[in-house]
Amino acid sequence: MTAIVLSGCMPATTAPLASADPADPAAKVARIGYHSTIAPYRSLRPVTPTPWPERNDGVAPQPKSDR
Repeated sequence: MTAIVLSGCMPATTAPLASADPADPAAKVARIGYHSTIAPYRSLRPVTPTPWPERNDGVAPQPKSDR
């Protein structure tokens, strides 16, 4: 009876789970690439404000020319 209970803890096969040996220096591995986590960084330090009419005109929709 004990053998049946303990057999549930045994793996179904004895084949290795990984195909490459981690201690093998010739094992193929994925390439490592560098990606900056702050690549699109822009400084947000305080600056002198620009006149609001110029900023407003820069983002306003263009007037329609059919009138």
